[in-house]
Parts: sequence; structure tokens; C-alpha cells
Amino acid sequence: MDMKRKPVVGIVADRKQLGLHPFHCVGEKYITAVIGGADCLAIVIPALGEMQDFGALLDMVDGFLFTGSVSMVDPQRYNGPSLPEGQHLDTARDQTAMPLMALAIERGMPVFAICRGFQEMNVVHGGSLLQKVHEMPGMMDHREDSAAELEVQYGPAHPVQFTEGGLIQRTSGLSEYSVNSIHNQGVERLGAGLQAEALAPDGLVEAFSVKDAKGFALAVQWHPEWKYADNPLSTSLFKAFGEDCRRYQASR
Repeated sequence: MDMKRKPVVGIVADRKQLGLHPFHCVGEKYITAVIGGADCLAIVIPALGEMQDFGALLDMVDGFLFTGSVSMVDPQRYNGPSLPEGQHLDTARDQTAMPLMALAIERGMPVFAICRGFQEMNVVHGGSLLQKVHEMPGMMDHREDSAAELEVQYGPAHPVQFTEGGLIQRTSGLSEYSVNSIHNQGVERLGAGLQAEALAPDGLVEAFSVKDAKGFALAVQWHPEWKYADNPLSTSLFKAFGEDCRRYQASR
């Protein structure tokens, strides 16, 4: 293993139809957060499922980032109801990201999951999702104002309380912090072996870690990649992820 190079982080793409052709796409904000925040190299992994050997992909990288997306995890994977009108699937991403995530965690590789990635990690561990958090009695509306400018959409929306002694609290030194909120879906039932790391004021799980993971294995519902360098919580999370990618690289 060439220790002179920075660790490589794989980012699984979304499969999108642009015109008449399918494309494999990743939001630039996630890529730049890996490069600048984690101090790692970033490579995009196309959402081609088993067309590419998962073991070979795992051997190529030192960690994974699973990003947010406008698509939702297929409800068939958690015995959920059909998606509401206006929401759509990306089964190609499900078939790529979810097996890779499970194998990476099993290997002790660093895994950082954001928004859709957070929902993927819960489902990978046997958890289930709420389709419309805002329609549940006693729950807040966690959606952004789609008519607002990006700065407002991604601005602080509500505080989250961090679990005492949990990964985020130890990493950041914070007990509470205000985060952005840009999601319809949320955790209904937390998957087996997952530990809540952050709760919203309405009790919704906003972050969790994998209890017995051998590496950094964290999922957050908010978007730490957005202007990460200006946010102490985001900076601490990407730094910790990058440091664990270096640990994993050195262990190979």
C-alpha cells in the first residue's frame, strides 16, 4: 500500500436520466468536503450494482461516503408503503450502495452516511423509515422551504441533542448544536446494532452510529457537507472520518 498518497474515499453515484441517456452523478459539495474536510482523494463509483465486483471496489478504497439525494430508498427493502406522489426511486443506487455499505462496515472500513445515506444505513441494519415525518402526530416539519434561496434552505433549522459519550459528542466536544433540515423521511424503527447519536426536539433520531463497528461508522440526517469549513461540527466530523481513513489505509 502506497502510504505517500492520501487515502481514497469512494462515493457511490446516483443514476439519473439526463436527456435520452443514464448518467452517474454525485453532488460536488460532497466531493469537495471529502477533499478539503477529510483531506482525502475522492473517486465516484457508478451505480451499476453487481456489474462491478464489490470486493474489488472495497480493495481499491480506504473509506466510503454515502451522500444525500433527491431519490428515496425503495420501500420494498423495509416493507414500507409505496412512495408518495412526487418522490422517486433509484434502485440502481440501492443495489450498489447498500451491499457496499454492509461489506465496508463488516471490514472495519470508515463509513460516513449523509441524508439518503443515513436512511440506507438504517435499512441495511433492518430498520424502517417514515415516509412523511411532518404528517406524524407530535412531529416537526423537517422539510426545507423549497422557494427560499440555498443559504436559507441549508441554514440552521433546529438544535439536536448529542448522546453523552457517543461518537459525535466525543469527536466534536459539543452536547448540542443547530443543524440544517432538508428531509421528508426519517427513522421509524432504528435498525439492530445501531446507537442513536443525536435527537431532534421532537425525538426524531437525527444521527446514529454502528455500535460494534471496528471503524468510523456514522450516519447523520442533516447535511454537514454544506459549507463544512465554516461549521465547527461539520469540520470535526469530516476530520474524524479522514483520520479513520488514514488509520484504515495504514492497517492494510
